[in-house]
Amino acid sequence: MVPLANTLLDTLMAEDAPFGDLTTRALGIGKRMGVMTFTARHEQVACCTEDAAALLTRLGLDTETVTGSGIRVAPGQVLLRARGMAGALHMGWKVSQTLLEWAGGIATETHDIVVAARNADGASTPEVAVACSRKAPPLTRAIAMRAVLAGGGIMHRTGLSDTILVFAEHLAFMDPGRGMNDVVLRLRKNAPERRITIEVSDVATAMAAARAGAEALQLEKLSPDEVRRLCVDLAAAKLSPNLIVAGGINSINVDQYVKAGAHVIVTSAPYSARPRDVQVGISAV
Repeated sequence: MVPLANTLLDTLMAEDAPFGDLTTRALGIGKRMGVMTFTARHEQVACCTEDAAALLTRLGLDTETVTGSGIRVAPGQVLLRARGMAGALHMGWKVSQTLLEWAGGIATETHDIVVAARNADGASTPEVAVACSRKAPPLTRAIAMRAVLAGGGIMHRTGLSDTILVFAEHLAFMDPGRGMNDVVLRLRKNAPERRITIEVSDVATAMAAARAGAEALQLEKLSPDEVRRLCVDLAAAKLSPNLIVAGGINSINVDQYVKAGAHVIVTSAPYSARPRDVQVGISAV
């Protein structure tokens, strides 16, 4: 995974301590030596340990990443250690802890959805992909992407620039009399190297998009029964677009969509996952 940019790490530090740590400075303990240890309080998928280490290193600490991102750990597992002056330890403490906890929450929830999707019906279905949307909280997408990947998911879209996804809101500006065929032909002409995905909200529109040549259909808030019926209709028409399901999917109901025939699960659920607790111990040496 690509590490977080140093500019982002510096921004995180500037947000929390724009003028340093007043308490540590006022106590006069900043130059005392100490060690700080980050430990998983609960079972979780570790994430951003390397980035927390990079942040602490930028503060002048010697760091050791004990557990890499993407590893599921038991309670008590050490994630990261840092050693150096108390001023730097206290400066980086909460920023690093928050980064680990927030990213760990997203990674763990993503992992839970991946496991549920791939074990639907009790049989391993590794071909099912869990893709997280780009609806992470504003200005957190770089961290969220790392967490999704650490949890075994993929990104649905990293932004508007990388994929073609046609919404009903796009079609509202097209000539309705020319239909889906015109939409697909225009996209093939202007972006011939890109796969065409069209979002649909009912079976009839999905069939029209498939007949027009869409390689993928994003099924917005269709029920598992509707997905199942669409699969039957597509098979009868000898059409086989990828089926992407989206809308309210989480670790509780994802298996229903996999059983119905979905190929890709799109979810935003990990972004609202509770952070995973990371315990921090600091001691003088």
